Amino acid sequence: MKDKQIQKFVKLEAERQRRVVNLIASENYVSDGVLAALASPFINKYAEGYPGARYYQGNSVVDEVERLCVDRALKLFKLSPRRWHVNVQSLSGSPANFAIYSALVPLGEKIMGLTLESGGHLSHGHKVSLTGKLWQQVPYWVSQKDERLDYDEIRAIALRERPKMIVTGYTAYSRIIDFKKFRAIADEASALLHVDMSHFAGLVAGGVYPSPFRYADTLMTTTHKTLRGPRSAIIFVREEHGKKLDKTIFPGMYGGPHINQIVAVAVCLFEAMQPSFTKYARQVIANASALATSLQSLGWRIISGGTDTHLFLVDTWMEGKGIGGREAAERLERAGIIVNKNAIPFDARPPVDPSGIRLGTAAETTRGKKEKDMRDLAERIDAALRPR
Repeated sequence: MKDKQIQKFVKLEAERQRRVVNLIASENYVSDGVLAALASPFINKYAEGYPGARYYQGNSVVDEVERLCVDRALKLFKLSPRRWHVNVQSLSGSPANFAIYSALVPLGEKIMGLTLESGGHLSHGHKVSLTGKLWQQVPYWVSQKDERLDYDEIRAIALRERPKMIVTGYTAYSRIIDFKKFRAIADEASALLHVDMSHFAGLVAGGVYPSPFRYADTLMTTTHKTLRGPRSAIIFVREEHGKKLDKTIFPGMYGGPHINQIVAVAVCLFEAMQPSFTKYARQVIANASALATSLQSLGWRIISGGTDTHLFLVDTWMEGKGIGGREAAERLERAGIIVNKNAIPFDARPPVDPSGIRLGTAAETTRGKKEKDMRDLAERIDAALRPR
């Protein structure tokens, strides 16, 4: 590389990644194959439109690779192309959710989503997001009793508010979601059911988390978390919604898709079909459970009492007996452990300095960590966070 300044930063970031323990739940480490795809000659091609209907010439190879990516997405999640439509052109998760709402929910109508402090995402209708400015969020919460979804309460809210769409699948909820119950609630409220499976898509692919496809009308996943791919997103909708979605993505939102990114997604989908990926997904769950249990044994409160997935929240504030989430994250970074500060259910502290941190095991599992490593890591976390 002739640009020595950028070369220096690339080297510094590579060194930083090597020396730290990465517990960011939304990060992972891609394979050499994914990296090669991102840096392939496909980065040079402009491909506005869809396979067989481009606005530029020279896209015969691009058409084939985009079709392959779609086919692999269907195959990985065992879906029929007669029932499901897939779009792989969205650049990331939040605009993918935005595209789904834009295609299927009239502006100003109600979208029912879990609140941010309960584990929901900004793009599920939060007021600071465009999704909360263009649509009206109907919020629901986890139960104050056990910090888990209360399906009876969710049903009551849905029947009272009659949203056009109910969103499930979250960014900081550690328990398995009962998609069958959400489907029944959506049907009773005459709402569409959207599943944001960005965090657990790799776990679904690996067979260690229930598949939501039987119950959802629309689904979205990012590809850079448990799927271990590039930063991108895949949208799945029932076939009858396919044309509306495609028109919303192009020409509604984007021009030319990032073809190198789509190629990298195709690579990660291929990798997720291999038997080794199932073993990886199982280890991700085992590691998260071991880390959460070990921290509990050291006296830390884990939100909802544990985890069924790759992530969980730790209450570092513990009603004033501990420290705020920002200080906790900063202390851990000084100790070589990377996490993010995170609100916990019914958090009285501000989002910039909430009462907890979020931990995830997908990235460190990619690096080969096992349960013993998680128990040792819990000791390091405890040592860094205990009052001095």
